[in-house]
Amino acid sequence: MAYFTRTINSFFALLCLLLLAIVTQARINPNKLGFVRTKGAEFVLDGSPFLFSGFNSYWLMHVAAEPSERYKVSEVFKEASAASLSVCRTWAFSDGGDTALQISPGVYDERVFQGLDFVISEAKKYGIRLILSFVNNYKDFGGRDQYAQWARNAGIHNVNSEDDFYTHPGPKDYYKNHVQKIVTRVNTMTGIAYRDDNTIMAWELMNEPRCNADYSGKTVHGWVQEMASFVKSLDQKHLLEIGMEGFYGDSMPEKKEFNPGYQVGTDFISSNLVKEIDFATIHAYTDQWLSGQSDDAQAAFMQRWMTSHWQDSRTILKKPLVLAEFGKSSKDPGYNQNARDNYMSFVYKNVYNFAKAGGTMGGSLIWQLVAQGMENFDDGYSIILAQNPSTAGLISGQSHAMTTLANLVSRLNNNCCCSTLVGSRSFRISVILV
Repeated sequence: MAYFTRTINSFFALLCLLLLAIVTQARINPNKLGFVRTKGAEFVLDGSPFLFSGFNSYWLMHVAAEPSERYKVSEVFKEASAASLSVCRTWAFSDGGDTALQISPGVYDERVFQGLDFVISEAKKYGIRLILSFVNNYKDFGGRDQYAQWARNAGIHNVNSEDDFYTHPGPKDYYKNHVQKIVTRVNTMTGIAYRDDNTIMAWELMNEPRCNADYSGKTVHGWVQEMASFVKSLDQKHLLEIGMEGFYGDSMPEKKEFNPGYQVGTDFISSNLVKEIDFATIHAYTDQWLSGQSDDAQAAFMQRWMTSHWQDSRTILKKPLVLAEFGKSSKDPGYNQNARDNYMSFVYKNVYNFAKAGGTMGGSLIWQLVAQGMENFDDGYSIILAQNPSTAGLISGQSHAMTTLANLVSRLNNNCCCSTLVGSRSFRISVILV
């Protein structure tokens, strides 16, 4: 009888919590919500836990610069919203070259800027939060190399390589000016300054910072300290992250065994401990990092990579963690759709289980979604939701799972309809969902 009573109590607690989650999800108007914030090692939105599944679409501003092409942005946001994806990471940079936002230091193309205005206004329309990155590590869309070249063109001495971007006052000033231009921009479509717009979830200092001149991570760390403080001096409403891939450095050399066999000049631990950095990120491309190795070997590495960073974020950083880029390329030898879906399912399960086991893991962002007719943007990882129903189902399922988990955690934290459930979050959620 005691077992039966516990079963009935658990059943009704589950039923109550699921109904509350459904009601809560149904009545939310994304456009009326506040800013995403952090509380300890968790994201919160209007005081409640915020867990998410999202996507990367780096190309949004680039395409939206041409008004006749903006329907592609709308199409991706519409499909993403239908799949309950709630966060998108994209570029707020294009330095020199074709369709440049920043033509030269401090000189901007208003047409391209209005493309970014459109991206933000359209994201707001579909209830999608944005993570906007300020600059690229790579030469695509300019990056550090373009800043160094601009400095040399201006006659600035001692800028010999792209790594001087991190230490020389000239490129650093160019970067700060760009950050200020972005953060203080007033959207021509909404009339809202970017720094006042809750559509933006977070700023990102750089896409995948690396430094060949100093593998210890100290050079990049010094730059992160300076630039994180500068961004926060302009905007304290939005979250800030670095954009790191997760490589360990010299501050905890024993952690280097988790790297994929090489260094890139960053230190995941020390730089994410900078007080102005609100959450940590990792990226993962096992098909590139462990090229030629079996799917099982890549999965084993991914398990270690995610577990190590989740544990470190929880116990050392005490900040939320986001898997900000991952995917499987269709250009891999022997690629098939099932292999991609199986890999994504494996990653999503880990993200969910880490989020369930006491928080810290806030969500994940698949690389990348594109619209139909964008074959020239296909890097092998591109996904068109409308043309990939099995993958779209996985993505949508993860989105609903993370949202439901957030709602359940919120109700458990408030002790609503769950007096029979006691103990830690991990135990309580396990009682309900396992």
